[in-house]
Amino acid sequence: MTRTNDLGRDPIGPLLLRLAVPTMTAQLVNALYNIVDRIYIGQIPETGALALTALGVCFPVLMLVAALAALIGIGGGARAAIHLGEENRARAARILGSCALALFLLAVFFTVLLQLLRVKLLYLFGASGDTIGYADSYLHVYLYGSVFVLFSLGLNAFISAQGFTRVSMATVLLGAVCNIILDPILIYGFGMGVSGAALATVLSQAVSAIWVIVFLCGSRTKIRLSRRDLRLDWACLAPVLALGVSPFVMQSSESLLNIAFNVSLQRYGGDLAGGAMTIASSVTQIGWMLLQGLTQGAQ
Repeated sequence: MTRTNDLGRDPIGPLLLRLAVPTMTAQLVNALYNIVDRIYIGQIPETGALALTALGVCFPVLMLVAALAALIGIGGGARAAIHLGEENRARAARILGSCALALFLLAVFFTVLLQLLRVKLLYLFGASGDTIGYADSYLHVYLYGSVFVLFSLGLNAFISAQGFTRVSMATVLLGAVCNIILDPILIYGFGMGVSGAALATVLSQAVSAIWVIVFLCGSRTKIRLSRRDLRLDWACLAPVLALGVSPFVMQSSESLLNIAFNVSLQRYGGDLAGGAMTIASSVTQIGWMLLQGLTQGAQ
């Protein structure tokens, strides 16, 4: 945590290793959020198979939230890093403030819109009469915590952009550990089922979001999140969106592909086929999360 990476002067090889290993670890642990939920939900007596399928139906929405975080976070982190390289910390801080407010407004809009259209969208995404209850219970709770997800994912990019990749890794680790602890307590201990899994994820992401905000408001950060910079500065946001649109399109396209899988599997294979796809996607997610972590470290 105390090692400072000098992005302008350190040798490239060792620097890449120090930056990429934590980001790869963070991405791998980030995949555990969904995998742990699926492990516990799949073990629910009698209804586990249907509940697991329902979670797969909700997954495109979760991917879309991550895509929105990438739109602002990856683009904003890159632009902030450029201005840090120019020794222009004031400009980097303005980008941070604009992105933080943009993430909050996106979260509010996204939550209200999807809560109103929740059931219709779930049927459109491949839910059946047997799985809609479980999917609706999970998504209803999860959407209220989308602001924490956007903050923890989106603002964490600004920590990585400064070279504090171990701190950004700790953000993900902290949330993952909380999720692993809370899942069995809420799912089985309180008998909340899929709603408990969603609540565990929301609370864990809230802890991560608080960690990120406290760091960005603290003394170690090179660019500080301050109230005066919390405004939509379109001169700052336009380049951010231009850089962030690429990862947003890639991740949202994955969401659309997942919807196509769910709908086709439901039509031709039924609920159990959808559950099998949910399990398979957990395995493939591990591989591409590692590669994404490597590219983030390089960036």
